[in-house]
Amino acid sequence: MRVLGASVLVMESLTLGFAILLATKDHSNAALIYGSIISLLLFLTAGTLKRRSGFYIGSALQIFMIAFGFVVPSYFLIGAIFIGLWVAAIVVGRKGEAARAALMAQARENP
Repeated sequence: MRVLGASVLVMESLTLGFAILLATKDHSNAALIYGSIISLLLFLTAGTLKRRSGFYIGSALQIFMIAFGFVVPSYFLIGAIFIGLWVAAIVVGRKGEAARAALMAQARENP
């Protein structure tokens, strides 16, 4: 679950960085700073996914990603896609961890 979540957050950070490049000529410095801060927080949150709080922070940052759509309108769609990927990473990651735990338990029973 950590690896999938971290990869989604890092890709979001990079995509937001490219969106900031699109916003440089049309928007204020405040919008660019907002996007830069969110991009940096997404990147740093990828490293905190070892704890449960990292997933809560990552989920909260998804809302700020959608809000960046007010700066770059196409980012509403991109943000929605990344929210879907974030949810899928959590769901698939939990299933994968459960399957791995079952295999590890089975390996301990049959040495």
